Order: sequence, then structure tokens, then C-alpha cells
Amino acid sequence: MRPALSPGRDLISLLAGAILISFSSIMVKLAQVGPTASGFYRVLLGGLGLLALVLARRERLWAGWRPLAGALAAGLFFALDLFFWHRSILYVGPGLATILANFQVFILAGAGVLMFGERPGWRLAAAIPLAVLGLFMVVAQDWVHLGPEYRLGVVFGLVTALCYACYLLTLRGAMRRQPTLGATANVALISLICAGLLALEMLNAGESFAVPTAADWGWLLIYGLACHALGWVLISRGLGRIPASRAGLSLLLQPTLSFVWDMLLFARPTTALEAAGAALALGAIYLGSLSRPEQSG
Repeated sequence: MRPALSPGRDLISLLAGAILISFSSIMVKLAQVGPTASGFYRVLLGGLGLLALVLARRERLWAGWRPLAGALAAGLFFALDLFFWHRSILYVGPGLATILANFQVFILAGAGVLMFGERPGWRLAAAIPLAVLGLFMVVAQDWVHLGPEYRLGVVFGLVTALCYACYLLTLRGAMRRQPTLGATANVALISLICAGLLALEMLNAGESFAVPTAADWGWLLIYGLACHALGWVLISRGLGRIPASRAGLSLLLQPTLSFVWDMLLFARPTTALEAAGAALALGAIYLGSLSRPEQSG
């Protein structure tokens, strides 16, 4: 049995994972491949890395057809998540696309109320209008001036949130019904299924699998192995032993840093109103995440 981390190391592990996945959208922007191709290489390379870890630990990968069916459903929703998120990144930038994807917090909370009879509480009631106001402050100035691609990118970011919430709900249901695979093995299996689905979409759309340069391979390797595989291994190691409110605040580092990297690396023009709106939206996401700490990435 692996020894448990100390509370301090749990937090360091969680923060390190959040920092790593904050670079995910940056890698998508830097790698000169199509939006579906970048998602394909993320889950292929990351899935193979996780598979190697599972084999090294001698963990099981096959637990019957029911877990496989759950992994197929989760892989489908994760493929849709990456499909829409990568296009949102290209249209509105890494920072805003990541904030939009983290609106999944509210979809999960809504699903809890409608599907599982959970009580929403005052936090959700306060967080939703604050998030909408913050989003309006971020996008209002550019909605008309930046044209249809920008507007489509905002819509794609919100669809990403819906797809990611469906992925988390599917994964949660599968793990509860048949909790026979370890977390790393499950994510490895889902990643490789997702890679297969994205490969089929690329073939259908005629999108090239070619990676133009060695530098692009480098960005994709960082995206798959560091952001996807290592990032989520670190998060999963630290998440279970930290109080939900503290975990939610720690994981909020991911969309916050993504917005910061967008401004620093790509010179994203940001007015005081947009910065205030982003801060308000992030605060609302945190408030809404207190009962459901899962985040996107």
C-alpha cells in the first residue's frame, strides 16, 4: 500500500497539478496542428503515458464489459469536450476559453438539483447571476467588434462546459456502479478511447495527422504527458485528502493562470472592465464549486 501524503504535500501536489493543466490551452495555441489533431495527440500521448504507469504498477486494465461501456460513454463526452474547447481556444484565446469551460460547475450543480434531488443552497443561487454578469463584462465589448468567429468561440466554450459536465457525470456513474478499476487505469482507458474517437473524426473531416515541426511535437508532448497525464495524476493524488472548499480554491488556479498566460504570452488586450469581469466570473465559479470541486482542463 502506498503511504498517504501529508496534508502539506497533498496541497503541493494539487497546486502543482493545477499549474500544469493551466498550460493546456497554451499548448493548443502553440502547436501548429488542427484543433481535433491537438486533442487527438493530447489523449493519445497522455493515455500511453498513463498506460505505461498502470503496467509498471501491475494494475488491472480489464474488469468486464460494463466498465468498458462506461469508459466508452465517458470517452465520447471527453472527445466532444476537446472538440469544442480547442475551437473555442482558437477563436477567443486560451484564457477566456478556459474560464468558459469551467462553467461546468453550474451545470453539475443543476444536474444535482434536477436529477439527484440535491438542494441548491444560497451559494449556487448567488454564484449563477454573478458568473453571468462577469461573463457579460468580459465579452460585451468584443461581441460586436470581433465578428462571428469570436461569438462562435464563446458559444463553443459554453458547449465545452456542457460536454465536460456530462463526462464527469458519466464517469461518476460508471465508477459508482462498477468501481473495479483504479483511477489511473480508468483515465488511461478513457484517454485511449477518446483518441480513437477523435481519430475517426479526423478521418471523416479529412484533417491531417501530420505534425509540421519538431517544435510542434514538443508542444504536443508537453500537452499530453505533462498537462494531461502528470497534471491529473498530481491532482488525483492530492484531491481526496483536502477539504472541498480548499480544493476548489486551489483548482481555481488553473483558469486564473490560463487567463494570465494568455495576456503574457499572446499579448491579449484586456481592459479594466474585462479584468474585473474575469475576476468576478472566477469568484463565482469558486463559490459554485464549494459543493462540487471538480474543474475542467
